[in-house]
This record gives sequence, C-alpha cells and structure tokens, in this order.
Amino acid sequence: MTDETILTVAALHERVEAIFLNAGLNGVQAGALARVIVAGERDACKSHGIYRIEGALRTVKAGKVKPDAVPVLVPQEASAIVRVDAGRGFANPAFEAGLPVLAERARSQGLAALVINDCTHFSALWPEVEAVAREGLAALVMCPSYATVAPAGGNKPLLGTNPFAFGWPRIGNPPYVFDFATSVAARGEIELHRRAGKPLPEGWAIDAAGQPTTDPEAALAGAMLPFGGHKGSAISTMVELLAGIMIGDLTSPEVLDFLGTTTLAPVHGELILAFSPEAFAAGRPGNPFDRAEVLFDAILGQGARLPSQRRFAARAKSESEGIALTGAEIAQLDRLLEKGLDAVA
Repeated sequence: MTDETILTVAALHERVEAIFLNAGLNGVQAGALARVIVAGERDACKSHGIYRIEGALRTVKAGKVKPDAVPVLVPQEASAIVRVDAGRGFANPAFEAGLPVLAERARSQGLAALVINDCTHFSALWPEVEAVAREGLAALVMCPSYATVAPAGGNKPLLGTNPFAFGWPRIGNPPYVFDFATSVAARGEIELHRRAGKPLPEGWAIDAAGQPTTDPEAALAGAMLPFGGHKGSAISTMVELLAGIMIGDLTSPEVLDFLGTTTLAPVHGELILAFSPEAFAAGRPGNPFDRAEVLFDAILGQGARLPSQRRFAARAKSESEGIALTGAEIAQLDRLLEKGLDAVA
C-alpha cells in the first residue's frame, strides 16, 4: 500500500484551476495560475508547485490582488518596449497577454522588452524564459520581491530574493535555462525547512540581531543572505534598479511597506528582455544555434550537466507516468476546493 495518488498533468491542472475559480478568480487569472503551479509540480519543483496555492489565495483574501483583473496591453506602436498593465492581477496572465507582441517585436527589431506593471508575482521565472525560448528567442527575466535579504555586509532586510532567469532556444532539445534567486536560497525553501523541522545549511541566513542562524524560524524573522556575498548583492541591486525603478514600479522595501507582511505574494513589476540570435549574428560567420550546441556539447563532454536538466527529466517522467501526490497533498487540494478563501487565514 502507498499513500500516493498519481494524477496526469491535465488532471492536476483541472483540480488547481477549479480551486482558483471556486475562490472567485476569473478564467484569465485562474487558468494562468494553474498552468504555472502545475508546471512547478510537474517538474518536481515542490517549492513552486501546489504549495503556492495557499499563498496566492491568502493574497486574494487580503485584498492585495484583484481576482477579476484582465491585463491590458498599453499602446506603444512600433516601440521595442511592450507594456502590459496587470491591473493589480497576477503577473502570469499579464505575461501571457504580452508574449505574442514581445516575440513579434523582437523578431522584427532584433530585441524587445516586455514591461509588466502593477502585478503580483509568486512563481518561478523559468516558465517565462521557456515560453520566450519556444519563440526562437533568447530571454532575460527579472523581478524584485519584498525586503527579506540583507545586502552583503549588512544586518537587516533590504533587498528582495530578486530572481533572475535566462533562456536560450535549442532545436530538438529543451532550451538552456537557468533561474535562481539572488539570495542563497529561495524564501520558499526556508519555509519548507520550517515545515519539515529541518535546520538550514550554514550561511543561508541571519537572525533579527544580525547573527548567523540555522533556525528557519529565526531566519524568517531575520534576513536571508545573498549568494556569493558582494556578487549576489550587486546583482540583486541591479534587479531593483532595472525591474523596479527603471520601469516605474515598486522596489522590494516599497513592496514590504505596501503589504506590511511577507506572508502575502509580493506586488511589484516584472521585466522580460527578448533577443533574436539571428538578428544579432547577422553578417557574421556561423549559425548561432549550431555554435551554441558546440558549447553545450563541450560542457556535457566534461561530465558536467546543463542547468535544468534534472527538471526536464522530471518533466518527461511526469508526462509519461503522471504526478505523484501524497495523501496529505490530496487532502489539502480537496480542502482548498471545498472551502475556497475560507481555507486560508
């Protein structure tokens, strides 16, 4: 006997979407959220899978995100900048609304940027870079968060976890993708350690007094640390500047001031940059996609792996064998569907 239930990707999507619809989200919001949450579960990214449903519902219940928002493309004809007003909805449907225009502009002009304003973002960034890569384009994506990370040498939260992702299209293979927080670990990983009663690795966090800690509770009350010391701190600051200040949206300290808590999904903006490899390589020898494969083969030839390889392997397994959920996870989905917003504090 096993305490597992196997669901197809489609069946899990149907369940998750039903939870959001039952909680009052419109079809635009519910569908996009279900897609990105199920993608996380499908790819064995548990910290960005169904675990995120509760936080999204909590943010709706708190009135910090509009469940019936419909993203709107802001007219900017012939510009390399594509802007979508998320209307205080979630970022994912706003991205889906802007992607076709972003791809067309990037192909015609060589590069283009998608700016999403006034959105709530709670998911990983690899769904965005993968979607751009499927259009045959390279992509950089970034967004701030709320102030939970101390800058290198600091002792109090100031920066966000500020994720940064990159994607490169490949022919006949999944894209080259990396997606990481500029903190040592994503905040969701610390929360998962707390729930499991496990200590954190050393060097992940400091407590409220600015002292190193391995206690998840103390870390959540204190601050996480940037990866690589001053290097991660500098990249995180760059994200604040480009995906906050430059696009006229909130920085991580401003997000925390607006929300007043880190228990809700952060409200800010997002920046997606798309590049046409053919346009940039035009007139130069060699095909950029073929040359990239030479580099990838050289990496693999040394016994190294490409980022996201494990995630893609998990995806292939889920698509062929289904997604395994524990009895507790199935019970949680059932409770969220039955109770809707009443299921969350």
